[in-house]
Amino acid sequence: MPNIKIFSGSSHQDLSQKIADRLGLELGKVVTKKFSNQETCVEIGESVRGEDVYIVQSGCGEINDNLMELLIMINACKIASASRVTAVIPCFPYARQDKKDKSRAPISAKLVANMLSVAGADHIITMDLHASQIQGFFDIPVDNLYAEPAVLKWIRENISEWKNCTIVSPDAGGAKSRKFQAWCPEATHTGFNSEHPLFGRVTSIADRLNVDFALIHKERKKANEVDRMVLVGDVKDRVAILVDDMADTCGTICHAADKLLSAGATRVYAILTHGIFSGPAISRINNACFEAVVVTNTIPQEDKMKHCSKIQVIDISMILAEAIRRTHNGESVSYLFSHVPL
Repeated sequence: MPNIKIFSGSSHQDLSQKIADRLGLELGKVVTKKFSNQETCVEIGESVRGEDVYIVQSGCGEINDNLMELLIMINACKIASASRVTAVIPCFPYARQDKKDKSRAPISAKLVANMLSVAGADHIITMDLHASQIQGFFDIPVDNLYAEPAVLKWIRENISEWKNCTIVSPDAGGAKSRKFQAWCPEATHTGFNSEHPLFGRVTSIADRLNVDFALIHKERKKANEVDRMVLVGDVKDRVAILVDDMADTCGTICHAADKLLSAGATRVYAILTHGIFSGPAISRINNACFEAVVVTNTIPQEDKMKHCSKIQVIDISMILAEAIRRTHNGESVSYLFSHVPL
């Protein structure tokens, strides 16, 4: 692959190395350091003039430092005459702040989009955005890849009773929906929104496996604290598989797992794209009734796995690598929406 360079930020070098190995390339030389006043300094150690540059940096760990490092790397490559700079951001930072949900609230995801564009990014590759409309915050192309094909593959290969399972959404969204209420009149009081992005993700997986789905509506009094949960659907004598795009403190999915067991589920799995696992998350998972909590490696999980044997990881480096290869060669990326590269 001529005229291509891949650089890694410091957030997830293991994933960057796997992507480079998959493409048969060496990672570009880059030195990242901090001055004594904590300013970030980046030195690109090789020529990028006229090259198609890909910078891999996930929104995890020290998020603000890693975001700033990404912006500086993009700008450094752009002013060094790179022909195109693509930011590969497996987990998009600030994606949960995607709307003005109360007075004087910021739309931080839009701010991050502006910062990436101003820094000089020509293209964004990311995975399972918290809300797909974040793509509309950009005036440059955004490829939002899906972990769904890899999740389906994992379910078929690792859950022997997958044909007798129910896919469960742990978060039903906010506004009322006539379409959903017509399908399930008993859920009218839950305030469920069938246009919610998670609803689409859960129903898509259930359709592809040809199994039933259920949902749990949660009511929050304040952030990161769930007040009440309502289960809509049947999980009795079935394997329940909770599907979500991310889990942070894991209060929701652990509450949901208890709810599903009390409703008669035989086993409970959780499958998440982005396992943030901050605060009390690991101890909650250890104390919960999960058979396994499955996450992708958009965020490094090695340290978390040492403290929690229930965490299992799906490698998505081949999806990102194939997206880079197809983008570089001017091929369609839509194949990856429904297939896992071999």
